[in-house]
Amino acid sequence: MNNETLRDIKPLLEISDSSYYLYIGFLIFVGLFLFGLLFFLLRKFWFNRKVNIQKVYFERLKGVNWEDTKQSAYDITYLGRKLCLDQRIEEIYNQLLPMLEQYKYKKEVPAVNSETLKQYNLLVHVIDESI
Repeated sequence: MNNETLRDIKPLLEISDSSYYLYIGFLIFVGLFLFGLLFFLLRKFWFNRKVNIQKVYFERLKGVNWEDTKQSAYDITYLGRKLCLDQRIEEIYNQLLPMLEQYKYKKEVPAVNSETLKQYNLLVHVIDESI
């Protein structure tokens, strides 16, 4: 009888355990998520560190030295063209250009007049508002 009861007992069955694969998959998922998060944060900081070239041009436009009138006229013409951001600035810049023409293309140039300075200051003020 002892042998018969032993025959009724079935051998142990192997139960498939996929928890190891689930754990590895979870670690890979978390790793990819953290890598993606780190990538986007670094990318955001990388692009935000760029210098705003319009602000650099504007600082150069504000700091024009009027002692050298001829070079100042050339600098304002160049920088003003780079800073034409909207229609209003472009109109003021186009009004300033003919005033600056008398200071260019000549060997000896007179000191800048008050009307040109007023137009220049208006241009600087309007650009400052838009930037």
